[in-house]
Amino acid sequence: MKFADFKPGQVFEQGPRHVTQEEILAFANAYDPQWFHINPEKAAESHWSGLIASGWHTCGMAMKMAVDAVLGESESFASPGLDYVKWLKPVRPGDDLFWKGIIKAKRESNSRPGIGIILWSWEVTNQNGDVVLELDATNLFDISGQDNDEA
Repeated sequence: MKFADFKPGQVFEQGPRHVTQEEILAFANAYDPQWFHINPEKAAESHWSGLIASGWHTCGMAMKMAVDAVLGESESFASPGLDYVKWLKPVRPGDDLFWKGIIKAKRESNSRPGIGIILWSWEVTNQNGDVVLELDATNLFDISGQDNDEA
């Protein structure tokens, strides 16, 4: 998708993305080895009543859905970061996740010619419609080769 094609208010969706216990354990063992992510038995006896995915794993799954839905063939080349991220409900083995991205604003950089900026919000829900992740992101796009009169 070209930068010129993005419009404020535009909504993108992707999913379902099925979550397995094996991937929760693999991610957590590699990157977030807290007991409630890596020990199903102890997690079952805890406040969580079972194994839960790392929030960072949830963000990674959301990123993959965003790439599949929008960014994969786009001119996006970087993100300077997130303005907001909130994990609202745990992601569990067997969940199916659904991603939604909503374009909030679009502009060309004032300080870096040829750079387009998209501000958008992401929401990830599970199969029950529960929101598990919310975040506000910024993406940078290389628009140096485009006519951007619409931007």
